[in-house]
Amino acid sequence: MQHGDDDVSRGAAAAGQEALVPARPPAAADDGAAGRASVDFPPRTGGRMRRIAVGLALILLAGFALTFFFKSRDESALANESRDAASQPSMVTVVTAQPAAGERALTLPGETAAWYESTIYGRVNGYVAAWHADIGDHVRQGQTLATIDTPELDAQLAAARAQLNAVQSQVVVREAEAELATTTYARWRDSPKGVVSDQEREEKRADFDSATARLNAARAQVAVSQADVDHYAALAEFKRVVAPFDGTIVERRIDIGNLVTAGSTAATTSLYRMSQDRPIRVFVDVPQRASGELMKPGLAVKIRASNLPGRVFDGTIARSSRSINPQARTLKVEVDLPNADQALVPGMYVDVAFQMAAGPLLQVPAAALLFRTSGPQIAVVDPDGHIHFHAVTIARDQGSHVELGSGVNAGDRIALNLSSQIGDGDLVSVRESPTSGAAPEQAGKRSP
Repeated sequence: MQHGDDDVSRGAAAAGQEALVPARPPAAADDGAAGRASVDFPPRTGGRMRRIAVGLALILLAGFALTFFFKSRDESALANESRDAASQPSMVTVVTAQPAAGERALTLPGETAAWYESTIYGRVNGYVAAWHADIGDHVRQGQTLATIDTPELDAQLAAARAQLNAVQSQVVVREAEAELATTTYARWRDSPKGVVSDQEREEKRADFDSATARLNAARAQVAVSQADVDHYAALAEFKRVVAPFDGTIVERRIDIGNLVTAGSTAATTSLYRMSQDRPIRVFVDVPQRASGELMKPGLAVKIRASNLPGRVFDGTIARSSRSINPQARTLKVEVDLPNADQALVPGMYVDVAFQMAAGPLLQVPAAALLFRTSGPQIAVVDPDGHIHFHAVTIARDQGSHVELGSGVNAGDRIALNLSSQIGDGDLVSVRESPTSGAAPEQAGKRSP
């Protein structure tokens, strides 16, 4: 029994050792396959790989399902929000139309001009003998500025006076002849009838008439000669160049010995140029849009010059041209200033500020204007929140804001930067603008 059990044990051990040694595959019949290496897998490897592949597929399917779910949910929420937003009224920003300021300043460039300005030319031909006034000199009316030597004029005046003396002598001769003819004719006329013939009496009368005519002719020649003397004497007065008014010499263009030619043609050189700047004029070209208010005299004006910092000159409009320049579309306005200290001189560039009343105008931001084929319009939001378009008239364009003359009332709520998709009568949601001309008490206020 013992030997039998030992044999059984050895047989089982041998069988176990054979199980641990891998079995060799049978030799291949093909000689080419004999050299190939063979790979052996455990019997359960294929099932494990299948399970891994199935797990990965399930994970991918779950990921795709979750992604599709969340995407569909977001798209649905976005569509719902879009439908809700489309059903809500459009949001617009509004301001309240306010009356324009009680007074405003319109500043325009201006130019000073002399009260009087004269260019002085020579009235007689000659040479400059002396000059007595230079640029910058203040002269009085009638003061001698220069003297001119006129030899030709002096000779002409002497000849005219000599001619006058000659004709005056002729008058004496003609007076004697006329006196003789008068007495002779009187004697023959008063002679008794028959003493002298009628023919002799007529001859004496003819001699009397001829003597009287020669006397009258001589006297007329005296008048002509006297006129010539007066003419040349008057010209001789222009040998003294005098100031026509109180003023300042602006330009001197003569020197001693210069030839002076009478006249004021383009080929003639002037002697002096002088001006009077107390008072002084200021001319301003006013645009047509403001010409209606600035055409009337008496409007207050403040004038400043860059070379006189801190100085302000007060004045009023004296007159206007009452005519629009067709090229520049401007109105010429004149302001008169006393200029007692002569701080302003002709030809200066100045800033002219007109103090203008605003009038019954309403002010809105420029962003409220809508320019359409029918003209400028604004969108007014009524108390119920509906849009209504009003045609307006622009009275003044101030750049960032405009002043309207019609089409809007004080307190109206005006929409800003309105979308072209909003039409007349559409319902909108209102948001008050804190700037751009909104009323102070409404700045930042939102509608419920």
